[in-house]
Amino acid sequence: MNRYVVLLRGINVGGKNLIKMTALAASLAEAGFADVVTYIQSGNVLVSSKELRRPALTKKIEGVLGKRFDYRASVVIRDTKEMKRIVTRAPSGFGVEPARYHYDVLFLKEPLTAAEAMKSVKTKEGVDQAHAGAGVLYFSRLIARKSSSQLPRIVGTPIYQRMTIRNWNTTTRLLQLMTEA
Repeated sequence: MNRYVVLLRGINVGGKNLIKMTALAASLAEAGFADVVTYIQSGNVLVSSKELRRPALTKKIEGVLGKRFDYRASVVIRDTKEMKRIVTRAPSGFGVEPARYHYDVLFLKEPLTAAEAMKSVKTKEGVDQAHAGAGVLYFSRLIARKSSSQLPRIVGTPIYQRMTIRNWNTTTRLLQLMTEA
């Protein structure tokens, strides 16, 4: 069995696509996934599956969720090895000054590449920094000037539909949960 984190896009935000985590976990368990665990209300689910092909796994999960919760499901999936790489290969200093910077990881939905995403992600000098990683972008913003950050502006762009954002603490906690299982 392989361990995966399934990151749902666009649920439990602004009163839209409200899904209880117990119902989410139950729907994936009923669909044949093992060791289903949810983490916080923003759509983070750990599952085990024999399926190795990412497109098949994505299609199955999106189909199950779309049918069960009546919405256009979109998920980004990473396995344990990929999550380890995302955390260990973060840019130097990323995540080390949480009192000064807010750190986010933009998980990219295949076939979107980090190089392609970087062309659309704008930064404000002295406020934002963005770095390409393997299937992700690392984004930090100065808390004192957070209102000047360019990150919120990405929400209105077409590329935003092909990514989901998690803060650094959530990202590292998901890896911890994956490796503890």
